[in-house]
Amino acid sequence: MACLLEAPLRVSVLSEVTATSLNNHVSFLVCERSALCYSSPSCCLSDRAVVLGSLAMGTENNIKSLVDCHIIPALLQGLLCSDLIFIEACLRCLRTIFISPVTPVQLLYTDPTVIPHLMSLLSRSQHTQEYITQIFAHCCKTPEHQTVLFNHGAIQNIAPLLISPSYKVRMQALKCFSVLAYENAQVSMTLVNVLVDGEQLSQVFVRMMQRDKPIEMQLTAAKCLTYMCRAGDIRTDDNCIVLKTLPCLVRMCSKERLLEERVEGAETLAYLMETDIELQRIASVTDHLVSMLADYFKYPSSVSAITDIKRLDHDLKHAHELRQAAFKLYASLGSNDEDIRKKPILESGVIELLCSLTQSDSPALRVNSIWALMNMAFQADQKVKVEIVQALGTEQLFRLLSDPDTNVLMKTLGLLRNLLSTRPHIDQIMSSHGKQIMQAVTLILEGEHSIEVKEQTLCILANIADGNTAKELIMTNDDMLQKIKYYMGHSNVKLQLAATFCISNLIWNEENGEELRTPGFCGGVVGQFNCNVLSVCPNIKTCTKAFTAKQYLA
Repeated sequence: MACLLEAPLRVSVLSEVTATSLNNHVSFLVCERSALCYSSPSCCLSDRAVVLGSLAMGTENNIKSLVDCHIIPALLQGLLCSDLIFIEACLRCLRTIFISPVTPVQLLYTDPTVIPHLMSLLSRSQHTQEYITQIFAHCCKTPEHQTVLFNHGAIQNIAPLLISPSYKVRMQALKCFSVLAYENAQVSMTLVNVLVDGEQLSQVFVRMMQRDKPIEMQLTAAKCLTYMCRAGDIRTDDNCIVLKTLPCLVRMCSKERLLEERVEGAETLAYLMETDIELQRIASVTDHLVSMLADYFKYPSSVSAITDIKRLDHDLKHAHELRQAAFKLYASLGSNDEDIRKKPILESGVIELLCSLTQSDSPALRVNSIWALMNMAFQADQKVKVEIVQALGTEQLFRLLSDPDTNVLMKTLGLLRNLLSTRPHIDQIMSSHGKQIMQAVTLILEGEHSIEVKEQTLCILANIADGNTAKELIMTNDDMLQKIKYYMGHSNVKLQLAATFCISNLIWNEENGEELRTPGFCGGVVGQFNCNVLSVCPNIKTCTKAFTAKQYLA
């Protein structure tokens, strides 16, 4: 009688499993597996593997107990057996254990003979193909893991599985390629040249993105092509990217998709177009993407209506992930192309939404909303900057610059630095908000902040000093001038250089240079710099020469 492998233990039984019973099952496998390799198949031994697989389907504590009982080496050893039923039972148990978040994936790579043996088992059956590729997909977490799998022929062995008659096999093979290609130029370069049944692999991925395919398959295929594109092995203007991958990812962002699908689609789309202006432009006008993103901040839509605690936990978790994904997409869309900022983003009300989120009690929400605004302000025109400042408000900007969370403070300084660029923009913003900004700058420079925070603050001062009229807020402030002098003599080179940028901008024209011609101030400009700094920083040399040429040194 053949062993039945598909009947897991009842949950009530699983809950009563003890460490002793686990050890008994594992010990039986350890004691009997060698005999099995040299004798006829043992139904009893296969049953034990099935029981262990059933135990692994229980709680995370069951998984931890199994791992602690050294079940993984025992099951891997069992794969040396010739009996296919036993091999499949071992693989199914290994699959269940390795996909658990509590299992250290490194255990798959401890023995260097394991990966090549798993590759050799791929041809045994559809079950071995499904379980092994699922193990690879979940256990490939680092560049080192990618290299191990690549070096043992993962691409050549797994590529034919993309046209398997089994959907589960095709899907797990596709997931393997997704994790193998992520930020890996070597894998992506190889994938471009792979043929599957005479067809280029990229075209196989394109077929998998067709609308009649399951969403999971469409999304994973789009990820594979995205990673190949970002590696430079598929051009950004290739039809498979512009006409297939990008539209597919935009579809994944629609409200008809599950929350987790929207998260994955938005994050992948943001990554695809992060460095390409044309893709950003196309995405911004595709299927109302920008307005769709506003819905990402509406989950869970009604907490009071959700009575299922598990459902509530699920929605709350993905609500946070949705917002994070939206921030990434907004940042990618608004970071490079001015036309995108002017029309789709401004017209969608995104700036007001992001500014309102800077008042959230959640530091993560504050950080990410400011980060998105910072990207939108980068090299933006005056209209965009004015709208950001008006929507944010002076009081809120001051509160953010006083935020106790360093990440919030750093992102706010980055936002302010981007807003205060280009002289007309600097002068306009400082004319209406200069007093509050200078007050915040003073508090930061006087406070107990990190070198990075103070460096960013001094860079903002340097931008203010570059304005035509804004620099008067520094020139007429003796206290601020003394602070700049102090940081020019600071022991940290980064702060020295940042303070020097301020002086370099302040003395850019003769009229303002006269303001600095005081013995107490100018005498320290050169003397406070050591020879190493003078040799590596052109700005310090420029500043020194300017003072010397105008006889500003007392």
